Amino acid sequence: MTSPSHLGATFPSAELRTPAEELNTMTMPLHAQPLMTADEILALDLPGKSTELVRGHLVVRQPPSSCHGRVAARLAYLIGHHVYQHDLGAVFSQDTGFQIASNPDSVRAPDVAFVPTARAAEIPPRGYARMTPDLVAEIVSPGDSPGELLSKVGDWLESGASFVWVIDPARREGRVHRADGTVAIIPTEGALDGEDVLPGFRCPLAEVFR
Repeated sequence: MTSPSHLGATFPSAELRTPAEELNTMTMPLHAQPLMTADEILALDLPGKSTELVRGHLVVRQPPSSCHGRVAARLAYLIGHHVYQHDLGAVFSQDTGFQIASNPDSVRAPDVAFVPTARAAEIPPRGYARMTPDLVAEIVSPGDSPGELLSKVGDWLESGASFVWVIDPARREGRVHRADGTVAIIPTEGALDGEDVLPGFRCPLAEVFR
C-alpha cells in the first residue's frame, strides 16, 4: 500500500479530459467534486500513477517503492506456488482492482489477493470484478498513514474479506485483521497461516522478506 497524493479527487467526465486537466481537477474542494463511477475510472489516463476509488472519490498514489514491490512479488509467488500446485483458485498481483461497493462505487486494489476457484470463474474478461477477495494482503510503505491503512483494511473486511494480512517490511512483522474484529501480530519468527481460506498454506514470515 502506498500513500495517497490526494484523497477525494474526482473527475466529472474522465473520458473527455487530458491527463493535465485531470490532475488540475484534483485541486477542487471536495464538496465541489461530483462522484466517479467504476466505469469512469477505467477511462482515466494518468501515466505513472496508481488509482483507487473510495466511495466515489478518486485516490491517486505514486507508484510503490522498489522494496514494496519486491515484498509484494515475493508474497504473491509464495501464495501462488501453493494455490496453483493444489488448484485452489486464483492469485492477483499488485494494483488489481476489485469493485467492492456500489452507489457510490468503491474500487480497491490490494497488493496481493486470493479468490477460490468457484468465485474466480465469475470474474469478467473486462472491467473490475464486483467481488471482494477472500484473502487480501497489504504491504506497508513508509509514508502510509495509520488512518488510511486502517480505512483500507476496514473496507476489505466490511465488504466480505475473511481476513487481511498487513505486512510491514520496516518492522519485519505482520498483522492479521479478521472479520470478527480480532487482530493478531505475527513476529519475524512467526508464520502466515492460510487457515480455512487457503487450506494447507503456512509460510514463515521471514521468507516474505528474503
